[in-house]
Amino acid sequence: MSDTSGIPHRRRRLRRALVAALGTLGLAAAAATVASPAANASAPTPPSGWTQVFLDDFNGPAGSGVNTSTWQYDTGTSYPGGAANWGTGEVETMTSSTSNVSLDGNGNLLITPRRDASGHWTSGRIETTRTDFQPPAGGKLRVQARIQLPNVTGAAAKGYWPAFWMLGAPFRGNYQNWPAVGELDIMENVQGLNTDWATMHCGTNPGGPCNETSGIGGSTSCAGTTCQAGFHTYSMEWDRSTSPEEIRFYLDGVNFHTVRANQVDATTWSNATNHGYFIILNVAMGGGFPGAFGGGPDGGTEPGHPMVVDYVQVLSSGGGGGTTPPPSGNRDAYSAIQAESYDSQSGVMTESTTDTGGGQNIGALANGDWALYKGVNFGSTAATQFYARVASGAASGVSGLVEVRLDSRSNAPVGSFAVANTGGWQSWRTVPANIGSVTGTHDVYLTFTSGQPADFVNVNWFDFGH
Repeated sequence: MSDTSGIPHRRRRLRRALVAALGTLGLAAAAATVASPAANASAPTPPSGWTQVFLDDFNGPAGSGVNTSTWQYDTGTSYPGGAANWGTGEVETMTSSTSNVSLDGNGNLLITPRRDASGHWTSGRIETTRTDFQPPAGGKLRVQARIQLPNVTGAAAKGYWPAFWMLGAPFRGNYQNWPAVGELDIMENVQGLNTDWATMHCGTNPGGPCNETSGIGGSTSCAGTTCQAGFHTYSMEWDRSTSPEEIRFYLDGVNFHTVRANQVDATTWSNATNHGYFIILNVAMGGGFPGAFGGGPDGGTEPGHPMVVDYVQVLSSGGGGGTTPPPSGNRDAYSAIQAESYDSQSGVMTESTTDTGGGQNIGALANGDWALYKGVNFGSTAATQFYARVASGAASGVSGLVEVRLDSRSNAPVGSFAVANTGGWQSWRTVPANIGSVTGTHDVYLTFTSGQPADFVNVNWFDFGH
């Protein structure tokens, strides 16, 4: 979300398994089905071949704030040490007040700009705590939201600037490395116009390979109802299965803008895409983008018109590259069992690891997730030890248990160990645990239990000992 003259507004692991890819048309069609005029709709079930890795459908009591384990509030007029007025010349102060950011009790999030008696504007801006949203190697990531833009047009809409967008993870805590770290504007709108703008920012500012500060952008109009009069689905699909890599933007399932890796040099593309992203929702007032379309806000601008967000959903597809398949026979309990060789799972994704030996690890492991490994042969001499190669970049105060259960997820664990931050999601250590004596051949479940909803561990491999 950047203007035409300055800096923009401003991992945990992806939360679900990566499975075989589905063509874009199938997903686009699925997305198109949710752009109904209803005020609230459930997020669409992921199409075959896609896995949901994030969802907030904003269910909760009317007047309550967002879930702060999922979202964090940006407040004031800049990031700490960052550019003033969010780098774009906006005039509002962002707050965490429920007068600016709240649930409506009907499954929607409201971000509402307000003006006080002295003419000072406040509004809301939230971003995901997770910064790890990116496609798997050779796969796809889709980020989408069903939104009704502030229902105000004409002179009363002067200065309104709602947006649904993403920033590269290295921006968080730095705030000086834009646009090199990348920005993906899935939806921007100004002045109550019936127009959806989508843009990729990258390279250097001003100018550079990505034409900053304008970026590489495209636009389209909302059909049926205007962007302001009804809900529409705004989506981005980042596709690493194509050559060159593509980032595609959609309105109600229709692709209207595509950015390809070969449009810029390799270094620029890598700097902008070789990392995760976080998601932002906000309504700005004033700044460079509205300034390019007449300016504002002014005395005729009407406060109090919210951006209404039904849900935000992230889907992942494909990847496969190098995942260890389940063995055709029994596994040896006393040799390393690659965590990605599961027979079944819930809530698990795979990704490349930097641990010794390379390959892949499983990640996105949080409370309630599990992975099944069939036919683990413990032999006739009882195993009494369990070892797992784990890493964690969990936030302070976030921890959980890695548990071993035999033959059924409903059976009590035979052993477990606790894990918290190890120094990063690829900072690996081998953790031992005592287990009850186990002989014979069993199906082994790794289960993950935590008192917090956040992802807390990655696992590369595990084995057992006497």
